[in-house]
Amino acid sequence: MGKTLVIAEKPSVGRDVARVLPGPFKKQEGFLEGPEHVITWAVGHLVQLAEPDEYDDRFKKWKMADLPIVPDDFKLVVRDERSKKQMAVVTRQLRRDDIDRVVNACDAGREGELIFAYLYEKARGDKPVQRLWLSSMTKKAMEDAFGHLRPGADLAALEAAARSRSEADWIVGMNATRAATIRLRSSFDGAVSLGRVQTPTLAILARREEEIRAFVPEPYWLVDATFAASGERVYQGRFHAGAQPRLGTAEEATAIVEAVRGGRGEITKLETQRRKERAPLLYDLTSLQREANTRYGFSARRTLAAAQRCYEEHKVLTYPRTSSRYLTSDMIGEIKPTAEYVGAGRDYAKAAKYVTGLDLLPLGRVVADEKVGDHHAIIPVNGPHDLEKLSDDDRRVYDLVARRFLAVFHPDAEFENTRVETTVKQHVFRTRGKVLLVAGWRGVYGELPEGDRSAAEEDAGADQQLPRLEQGEGADVREVGSEEKETKPPRRYSDASLLGAMETAGKLVDDDELREAMKESGIGTPATRAAIIERLIQVGYVEREGRSLVATEKGMNVVRLLGEHPLTSPSLTGDWEQRLGRIERGEDSRERFMADIASFAGSTVSELDAKLKDVRIPRANLGPCPVCGHDIVENRKGYSCWSREDPGCGFVIWKGKAGKQLTAAVAKELIRTGRTEKPVTGFKGRSGRSFRARLALQQNEEGKWRVEFDEPWAREGARQPEQEEAESTMATPASSQAA
Repeated sequence: MGKTLVIAEKPSVGRDVARVLPGPFKKQEGFLEGPEHVITWAVGHLVQLAEPDEYDDRFKKWKMADLPIVPDDFKLVVRDERSKKQMAVVTRQLRRDDIDRVVNACDAGREGELIFAYLYEKARGDKPVQRLWLSSMTKKAMEDAFGHLRPGADLAALEAAARSRSEADWIVGMNATRAATIRLRSSFDGAVSLGRVQTPTLAILARREEEIRAFVPEPYWLVDATFAASGERVYQGRFHAGAQPRLGTAEEATAIVEAVRGGRGEITKLETQRRKERAPLLYDLTSLQREANTRYGFSARRTLAAAQRCYEEHKVLTYPRTSSRYLTSDMIGEIKPTAEYVGAGRDYAKAAKYVTGLDLLPLGRVVADEKVGDHHAIIPVNGPHDLEKLSDDDRRVYDLVARRFLAVFHPDAEFENTRVETTVKQHVFRTRGKVLLVAGWRGVYGELPEGDRSAAEEDAGADQQLPRLEQGEGADVREVGSEEKETKPPRRYSDASLLGAMETAGKLVDDDELREAMKESGIGTPATRAAIIERLIQVGYVEREGRSLVATEKGMNVVRLLGEHPLTSPSLTGDWEQRLGRIERGEDSRERFMADIASFAGSTVSELDAKLKDVRIPRANLGPCPVCGHDIVENRKGYSCWSREDPGCGFVIWKGKAGKQLTAAVAKELIRTGRTEKPVTGFKGRSGRSFRARLALQQNEEGKWRVEFDEPWAREGARQPEQEEAESTMATPASSQAA
């Protein structure tokens, strides 16, 4: 009997698999070999769809007449030089005479299926395939999965959906990008990158930025008073005219202040209500990313990386790239043992003891087989949790998941909400009180966290710890005054709020259950949303300012030019995801879907051709040159004091060196003030560390000006923790070639 070849998605998974199969395994170059099994791996995507010029040399030149490009059969190529080496290893193993079957051990889901399908096709594999379906990396889970291997044919529909998504993105993204780039060459440096997921996401950010720019602040006034009932029972109240606390003029506010000052009021209304608050649902990837961004300022990518390490390396969390917030019924027996493992950590012992002591677990909002697709919610694993090896990021993400897992089995938190109205000479002041009576699930967190409050909630007044008050009793006005404020523009999106908008196709939804119902219409998938945000930053459409995501002028112009084209609509990608889901379930055909995609690509090319034909966009202006005073204009490689129309002095700040990028916002601050006032975050190297920089204008012997970094790790010749060279970005007179 021959050997079985196991193909994992990553080397770390390959090593884990070796621990549960009969050994010993001998380590070879790119694979492991045991008595019955050979284990090798991809490194993510080794194979990808070929570029258009692989089909025909004429496609090397971008011409509108050649569009749309829709291949009858898609070609595959090895991704890059690094991938070629491992691809050669995998191919050799597949062609061995002693291999008689193959196990696809790539991640359980659409993307894992695609990685294997492309790899197997490119290597011309012809051995029978079985599927390992893993949602947890514990020893028991892997042993069970190997004991229940599925025929590869069972996943044919999933593979069809995966190929359809990949090919559709290629057709639409490539054709739209080429069409827009051809028509906008005179306005943009480099390609105008478009895609069915990134473009509607950009549109959400750009349209919010338009709202902010168009916003005109208006002044308003609030009147607050301090009241004292007998016995020094002091509380605060805010004037309300009906439900509205805002006053339109200073005169109105002053009149109310003068009318009630030194007066005596009466408590004309006192209502107390007891309210229950249910625990939030378990985490899927998007809700975990949103929570980590809100609490810790983590980007979506940073959270995903930490969760992936907790799954792969530390084996303390289950598979993170999930869109489900529920568990399956066959996992009920694992809940209490999992809680016991979590409770071994001192921070979780009390909450875990409560869960393990329950005679009957509350499973109504936890277990739902019909709401679990490829993977269940993210929870701690049913196995030992060694937390000592976790980095700070990993520990924080683990903490979020562990507490959420324990909290969902705790009872409701109970509050007493009190609303008081104090009337002084017909002027009504409202007071709100909120007291936590029963901690319930909130006790797992050991605190009462305050979430973001809307402008209307801020104006209504803060919740107070109130003294005991009685309706009908009097209260003296101790202090009263007015405060002028301004209306605020809409908030810019953060990673958390943008992920929420992507999940619900741009609609603002906070309720957990309602979000669940809308998931099928969202933009992208939990596994891809972080990458989409980073892609928008990479192509210069979006910048990070602290925790905010801000559309650049380039990104704004792209959305303005596209107008109401379907590519800017969140519903487009939502429709795609719904159809891909139907293909996975065998309810729709891949052929029909791809025919519709080809038709859409053709109409998109025609529309962009007509709409963008004579468009000219002025280049972004960063202000006067610190040397000669001419305007500094952004172009593809730098920010320069010269153009075809105005040569200036040739001063330029290059955008990048050694894989790092200075954004337009940083360059503008350097040009304006000579240095960055605050540490700059989002430094575009692999480390993501913040830095300060200054612009040294004195010429050196080479005739250059230098952007210098304050931090030693960022200076020229220094090395990052990942041993990535961090050279300084230079500011220099430009050469005769365009930047």
